[in-house]
Amino acid sequence: MKLLRFNEGRWGILEGEVVLETDGPGGNPTGRRYDLASVRLLAPATPSKIVCVGRNYREHIREMGHDFGQDLPKEPGLFLKAPNTLAHPGNPRDPWNTGDAVPYPFFTQELHYEGELAVVIGDRMRNVSPEKALDHVLGYTIAVDITARDAQRQDLQWVRAKSADKFLPLGPWIETDLDPQNTWVRTYVNDQLRQEGHTSAMIFSVAEILSYISSFMTLEPLDVVLTGTPEGVGALSPGDRIEVAVEGIGTLHTRIGPKEERPW
Repeated sequence: MKLLRFNEGRWGILEGEVVLETDGPGGNPTGRRYDLASVRLLAPATPSKIVCVGRNYREHIREMGHDFGQDLPKEPGLFLKAPNTLAHPGNPRDPWNTGDAVPYPFFTQELHYEGELAVVIGDRMRNVSPEKALDHVLGYTIAVDITARDAQRQDLQWVRAKSADKFLPLGPWIETDLDPQNTWVRTYVNDQLRQEGHTSAMIFSVAEILSYISSFMTLEPLDVVLTGTPEGVGALSPGDRIEVAVEGIGTLHTRIGPKEERPW
């Protein structure tokens, strides 16, 4: 089942090319129907927090300059992105003329993409075992973790680097029926394949990640968890078009806006 959020914050179920409005995420139909091409898709979550896992694929660890040898991380490495980072996706029926453009901020010269599988929480989670963790998942969607890489290196914390406005395109919808450890994540920039990784290669599984987070932080319904990016991250330029495809979900379309001027 594909759950989507659209127009002024309504929820619906996608059946073919038709959106059936519901009274909440995965809720009861209201009887109203819309053509998919006619709606404005919104990021399919309203999170109180966005929890992200860094360095969850072996070859991404290596490309970031860390020679892990046989010594892999013992626990997931986490960071946060703020809710202001959410950017609405393009509608797959008109991907480049809909959705939000990601700003290219004045303070960076190294804007990077990281395509990822994202998890949307369905039920409150606190101290949940790995065996029970996926029972609390509403479904899965697609994310681009936009990063100002030079700010990430320079700043004490990653607030500018990870949490500038619209630094997290998310969507286009939530897929409720997916094996999160058996799918491909592929990122294209201007139609060129840049990333390709299988989720079976994650160091920590989705269930392990969710359980670990819930051991010290309560995850609320519609919170979002990013599960890490495969190798192949790289630089973006103003005007670039980004597509992240996750097998079994679909494709997230987003684009980079013009370089911003310093505001003062």
